[in-house]
Amino acid sequence: MGTSRYRLLANNCYVVAVVNLQPEIFETPIDIGMELAARILSGIRAANGDGRRYVLGCPGGRSAMPVYLALAERLAGDPLDCSRLVIAMMDEYLLRDPTGEHVPPAATAHFSCRGFGEREIVRRINGGLPAAYRIKHENFWMPDTAAPNAYDERLAEAGGVDLFLLASGAGDGHIAFNPPGSSRDSRSRIVELAEQTRRDNLATFPEFGSLDEVPSHGITIGIASIADLSKSVAMIVWGEGKREAYRHLSTAMSYDPAWPATIAVECRSARLYSDRSAARE
Repeated sequence: MGTSRYRLLANNCYVVAVVNLQPEIFETPIDIGMELAARILSGIRAANGDGRRYVLGCPGGRSAMPVYLALAERLAGDPLDCSRLVIAMMDEYLLRDPTGEHVPPAATAHFSCRGFGEREIVRRINGGLPAAYRIKHENFWMPDTAAPNAYDERLAEAGGVDLFLLASGAGDGHIAFNPPGSSRDSRSRIVELAEQTRRDNLATFPEFGSLDEVPSHGITIGIASIADLSKSVAMIVWGEGKREAYRHLSTAMSYDPAWPATIAVECRSARLYSDRSAARE
């Protein structure tokens, strides 16, 4: 159930708008990570009890790192069978090969989203688990440049994403690689990255020496894909640099293509997880 807010119309009448994105404020990013890790582990246990997969949608980068760290810590101390856990990544940078085709970078590249997922999510989680409990190689999913739309079909066939961890670009509100202006009905596809998105990623991947080194294209899950295929979402914003993102997300009434991360407002069981630094006005 969303919270009610009043909006003044041009005729001086008020209407009630329901805002779906429920804010939860924590002292630190570590607290956000621990809270979401507990939620995820509870979901995995329930899925295991039903004999089904648990699909976790994951962004690369800094925002969800506290969650991945907390998951690894909790599982190292209290192992849980994660062999049915699916890690579904949101996006990947693309480069041009000699023929002009878009191709993903090697997983060893410092900016590779695949590499990030393999190292910072799967390897961390599996590191504290016995072999039989580890995430399986085939349960690490990425969108395919050869057939971007097939990613939506794969997620739908899996029953949807049990929990999608989401993050908002600090400068332009991009979500995954969906740039400002993305259509509400967009699906997984190859996109040209907005300049501000690329600038934001200079901070995400400090090994980039300049904006010219940041790839100009990527493959991304779509706006409609996130809304339609997620059973629940957790939008994560923390740090002073995300205050503008918090303002947009905490006041949004519906999807605003000028700040694509606002699609979280239209998702099922949506919550906004913030630390006090980002939420401070």
